[in-house]
Amino acid sequence: MIFKTPELERIDLEVVSQILTAREQLKHTLSVPRRWNGLLRRSTVGRAMRGSNSIEGYRVDRQDVVTAAEGELVNANEDTLKAIEGYRRAMTYVLQLANDPHFQWSEQVVKSLHFMMLENNPDKNPGTWRFAPIFVHDEENDTQVYEGPDFGLVPSLMQELVETLANPDENVPYLIRAAMAHLNLTMIHPFRDGNGRMARCLQTLVLGRAGTLEPPFSSIEEYLGGNQYPYYDALTEVGKGGWHPENDTRPFVRFCLRAHYYQAQTFLRRVREGERLWSALEQVVTRRKLPERTVFALWDAAQGFRVVNATYRVIAEISQPLASRELTALVEAGLLIPEGEKRARFYRASPQILEMRKSVKEDPRAESKCPL
Repeated sequence: MIFKTPELERIDLEVVSQILTAREQLKHTLSVPRRWNGLLRRSTVGRAMRGSNSIEGYRVDRQDVVTAAEGELVNANEDTLKAIEGYRRAMTYVLQLANDPHFQWSEQVVKSLHFMMLENNPDKNPGTWRFAPIFVHDEENDTQVYEGPDFGLVPSLMQELVETLANPDENVPYLIRAAMAHLNLTMIHPFRDGNGRMARCLQTLVLGRAGTLEPPFSSIEEYLGGNQYPYYDALTEVGKGGWHPENDTRPFVRFCLRAHYYQAQTFLRRVREGERLWSALEQVVTRRKLPERTVFALWDAAQGFRVVNATYRVIAEISQPLASRELTALVEAGLLIPEGEKRARFYRASPQILEMRKSVKEDPRAESKCPL
């Protein structure tokens, strides 16, 4: 028996309704073609990757989220590079599976995602169920916080989980079903390593398969990365140190609903800010008689990301020499500031661009509080 969905109370359903309303609004907004939508998607993917991996101790500088999303090397150690690249591959697969009309849930889907995620660590047995006991240790406090179920139970428990995904109770909102998939995979801990990342990845796939939003905008991984201790507390409150599927799962479900509530507001705020920022940058480029596509570079710089030739030329769909000339033109116009030399060169926003970004920002503290 795996963990069961709690009986939902009126307040739970009210919050679900508010989240769905916000997500529909976001879906409608993103459906309108805008040149900066692709940039927003890319940074959203990068932030999700950064958030999920930071929970596991793999730290990626905020400046590198765009680079990570593009699959380029980031400024990190070898273990972090492997974790980021594996997670990027798995999430790329999730993007494909979300829209596959022939998709079918299976244990092999879960194993395949895990293999992509840990392919660069063959000693972690990527793509196979664990064959030994497993414990979660709190290094900071030097305590054991969780013991997974006996490894002999893993195949049957994962089969049961997959069957619930393949035959969902349509009376349960998909946000709740996704949270329960996340919870159950975390508690089963079916793999030797990477269980947390896999649980979050699985949740995003369930949300993506619901079809209301693209997976990057369905994910709550960015929120989880910024709220690690409440996330751990919710899991601990349900698990109570071991495999107890009879326990009440409400604490974790409500935590996920709060995450969705705040993440949806964050996405909507970024869309509003993005629209105003893009318009302002277009006006600057037009006044300076620069190529319209240079707005792509200014956008990234305004967001606080490093602008490099390799990324800019891919986005702008131009050659390396032309990208160099246009970035130099932005420097001469006082819009970008260069740092480093030759291949190590990157560009950051000038004070003028930073001030434009500041002028369009909204105060997140003004956003409504979750009723839960």
